[in-house]
Amino acid sequence: MLCLILSSVSAFSQNSDSASYFYQKGVEEKTAQRWLVASQFFDKAIRLNPKYTAAYLENGNVNVEMRRTDVAKMNFIKVTELEPGNVIASNQLINLYFSYHQYQAALDLAQKCTACTNNEKTIALCYFHMQDYDNAEKILVKLAKANPTDAVIMYTVGKVYMEMELEQKAIYYYQKAIALDATNATAAFELGMLYFVTDNYKNAVIQFNKAAGLGFKQSSEFSENLGYAYLYSGEFEKGEKILLGIHDKKRGDKDIMRDLAQAYYEHKMYDKSLEFCQKLMELDMKDGKALYQAGLCFQKKGDKERGAQMCDKAIEIDPSLRALRTKKGEDL
Repeated sequence: MLCLILSSVSAFSQNSDSASYFYQKGVEEKTAQRWLVASQFFDKAIRLNPKYTAAYLENGNVNVEMRRTDVAKMNFIKVTELEPGNVIASNQLINLYFSYHQYQAALDLAQKCTACTNNEKTIALCYFHMQDYDNAEKILVKLAKANPTDAVIMYTVGKVYMEMELEQKAIYYYQKAIALDATNATAAFELGMLYFVTDNYKNAVIQFNKAAGLGFKQSSEFSENLGYAYLYSGEFEKGEKILLGIHDKKRGDKDIMRDLAQAYYEHKMYDKSLEFCQKLMELDMKDGKALYQAGLCFQKKGDKERGAQMCDKAIEIDPSLRALRTKKGEDL
């Protein structure tokens, strides 16, 4: 029995010595940035000593360098099982969870690891991505006051307020974020949209063009927003050119046709307005709004009787237009 115990102790000692040897070899290879070879040595150390916390930690680190994130995550999880308070492993795990969009897991670990780097910021960002805007706001506003030069915090506070439909508060933080980071194309576009929905079209144009200059994708939706912003800010010709270009590609888009008809009417370009009213009625002969708009155009052109008859017919088609009678020729 004594011999068996001594034999076991000896085997354990030999395994421990061998594990230490392979661990040191792994550290040497890691220092030389030979990540794969280092990982192989750390694996050998772990096989010989399954409770070798340092080997798990280093193995996780080198696998992060190789972007083998699943393997890295398993190693860091093992570290936290052996040493629940290990800050290095917890930090790495939080970052990995976050990059995997596993926000609840990142949040749970960040709440436990009070000593982790940027703990409150991580918690706030997790709340934001989980659409828990109330909790995100409470932390982010405090962080914004404490870190007035952190563009990410300012931008995220702005996003929170945008999601909460508190546009003026959102604009304030977006302005701060862009002042700190003038290269954020998405922030510029989103600020443009905030200006747009608050009828500040001139500033919307500025931000949309800034976003485009920074490389923001100029989709048809982007072009529409820019076109309308130009139109409503008084730069009619620029807006007209963009919207006509979109119309050429989307011949069946009634919204663009209706908006162009309205814009031409407002600029006393009645023949052009009639052209788009006609296009709308070609798509749908029962389009009461288009017929009413056409009637207004004829009245403005001097043919009041014909225009009035068209408006009467439009009201028969769509009785909701009757309320416009009180406007005496105003637009829809």
